[in-house]
Amino acid sequence: MNPNVVEVLSKIMDSNDTTVGGGSASALSGAMAAGMIGMVAKLSKKKPVNFTVEQYDEIAAECDELVQKLQEGCVRDTEAYCMIVDAFKLPKGTDEEKAARSAAVQAAAIKAAEVPRDNGRLNARVFELGTMLKGNSNPACLSDLTSALYLSEGGVKDCVLNVQANLGMIKDEKVQAALKEDMLELLLQVI
Repeated sequence: MNPNVVEVLSKIMDSNDTTVGGGSASALSGAMAAGMIGMVAKLSKKKPVNFTVEQYDEIAAECDELVQKLQEGCVRDTEAYCMIVDAFKLPKGTDEEKAARSAAVQAAAIKAAEVPRDNGRLNARVFELGTMLKGNSNPACLSDLTSALYLSEGGVKDCVLNVQANLGMIKDEKVQAALKEDMLELLLQVI
């Protein structure tokens, strides 16, 4: 596991650390879900249920890729939050400093909304792959598959919450509208 991911995970579990939160946690929940769905696909190859071995292999391979992307996403989410903190620390004594600070806050807020949106899309794909295996996988793995579906569904919903948390800082109405549309689209994927 990437050392940056381990660091983020330890910060998530440290109640005294305020640099990492739900956005990073939602990405990691998706990574865990993808790992479990990949495992279910691999275990289902031994006694295929409605799918070919090749289909299970494809699902497992995509899940392995999603694990990596979501781990990277948890680190990117932490970095995006730090961009906001850094932007608010910029000086604001002169009009020029105020303008630079405002531009930095806007750029950071947009990034802090786009990262969880992107992680939400990855979580939604994990959910979709898991849903494909429902009734088409090793019955002994049903609890693992169900747990993974809950994790990925929760990951999508939490990503939406994180996008929403940053909308108030974004002044560009077109960007806000596009992000709101993205949030709705994400929620519809896990209904």
